[in-house]
Amino acid sequence: MPFPSAPSVSYATVVAALRSAGCVFAEDEARLILSTARTPAELTAMVDRRSTGLPLEHVLGWAEFCGLRIAVEPGVFVPRRRTEFLVQQAVALALARDATAPLVVDLCCGSGAVGAALAASLLGAELHAADIDPAAVRCARRNVSADHVYEGDLFEPLPRTLRGRIDVLAANVPYVPTEEVGLLPPEARDHEPLVALDGGGDGLDVLRRVTAEAPRWLAPGGFLLVETSERQAPAAVETFAGSGLVPRLAVSEELYTTVVIGTRS
Repeated sequence: MPFPSAPSVSYATVVAALRSAGCVFAEDEARLILSTARTPAELTAMVDRRSTGLPLEHVLGWAEFCGLRIAVEPGVFVPRRRTEFLVQQAVALALARDATAPLVVDLCCGSGAVGAALAASLLGAELHAADIDPAAVRCARRNVSADHVYEGDLFEPLPRTLRGRIDVLAANVPYVPTEEVGLLPPEARDHEPLVALDGGGDGLDVLRRVTAEAPRWLAPGGFLLVETSERQAPAAVETFAGSGLVPRLAVSEELYTTVVIGTRS
């Protein structure tokens, strides 16, 4: 049943509508929707879209990531809170290099959330981002400098002038094994692009491609950071080492995430 339109809709009414649709965090979602909707008609449409299963972030038009509001649109990968750990590691490494204007690349950038967070934390950084999905690129250009967001497959669209100069390369590659994509929550499985989720047979196909090429793009002492799962971490570390990078793992038990860090020696 459609959510009723009214000149003034109460918080309790929105909560009841979301709860009846199966939203586990109906109270929190109601507050966000009420604070975002600009008119009663927009509020009605937002509640209706959420009730049909559209991810909350797509309903709102933004996702919170590292304290920033990142613009997202339907069909674009929603940044996950666990990926904030990758950003934290990247910022620490960039600051340790003590570069005045570190060169940072956000590969497989999606909405550009990682790049936007890095740019916000590393004042003066030169940021470039790339993704193969046109919708993601369009969205990323709303969140980071449009002049430095490129559409294409991995490194292919990046300016060749970046080769051998990148201080921090963050690549939030897809790492869900193909046969497990169907087990993902409906918000991801039904509303996010397969190219942002499916990492191939063992989930590491895109990671291998990035790692094989990264040494040619990194500056001496530069870093590649890739998020993966605890189960995949040993194979990922082996892949980094096989490409000539010095690997190590960073693990967050709180966010339940693993980041592989490779240094170009």
